[in-house]
Amino acid sequence: MEITVIRPGMLTTVQDLGRRGFRHTGLPLGGAMDGLAMRLANLLVGNEDNSAGLEMTLTGAELEFGDDALVAVTGADMGALQPGRPQVVKAGERLRFGPAQRGCRTYLAVAGGLAIEPVLGGRGTDLRSGLGGHQGRAIQAGDTLRAHDAKRKITGRWSVGRSLIPAHDDFSEVRVTVGAAAPEFSGDFNAVEFAISPKSDRMGIRLAGPALVRNTTREVISAAVGPGTVQVPPDGAPIVLMADAQTIGGYPCLAHVIHHDLRLLAQARPGDKVSFVTVPLAEAHRLWRKEERDLHLLQEGLRHRFT
Repeated sequence: MEITVIRPGMLTTVQDLGRRGFRHTGLPLGGAMDGLAMRLANLLVGNEDNSAGLEMTLTGAELEFGDDALVAVTGADMGALQPGRPQVVKAGERLRFGPAQRGCRTYLAVAGGLAIEPVLGGRGTDLRSGLGGHQGRAIQAGDTLRAHDAKRKITGRWSVGRSLIPAHDDFSEVRVTVGAAAPEFSGDFNAVEFAISPKSDRMGIRLAGPALVRNTTREVISAAVGPGTVQVPPDGAPIVLMADAQTIGGYPCLAHVIHHDLRLLAQARPGDKVSFVTVPLAEAHRLWRKEERDLHLLQEGLRHRFT
């Protein structure tokens, strides 16, 4: 089955859940910025949750389907389809996604998954290295994407529960665990409100606001970092590392955003306000286990929804 790109949107890339097991070589994890949304979209069409789909940023694509297809969208609302439930697109039909009304990133899954050859264990696009995805780049007008044949049909009319779909326009707090360098900064970083900078990208969310002041000139030894690490460069403006983060960093580590809340930052738009709330590591683990349990229950509940 072929999908023709009529209009690519602002930044649309093929993504999955990332390349695990290669960070020791310097390769970023990559994958969907909002991993929960990617997994939900795939489960809603009967795919494995790591199947390749599309990630659209701020403004969506226009796509023409060559055959009937079962699809689902999750994440930001860009029109075209109702988020959170599987729907059938007819052969010759075009899906026209517009600007995101809520949130920042929309995920489109097609039953069977996009037919992308894995590179180092992943099908996602690493834009900086030109690795994976569709020719190692964002999709462009005129591109043809292929999906595996999957003649699935859904039974009944249903959608995913609201408890698994966070509202993308009413959060202002992101939970973190304390980083090794936190005592080196004056004041309480939890009391500072930041704004999402337009300079943010898939590598890191840059935060604008009152500069955080480090009370030592001690040289920092480079250390391992990953998605969620909050670094503070010399200008005092924190950077939250995201999906395409490097593997080693030389800036002080203020905190680490918990896995459960990384999706909130992935859906934050330039100008959105955010502040940190410190939680114990045990709470981060509890929320991760709950999310995994909820997804497992959803997957089990969907087994008899497809024919």
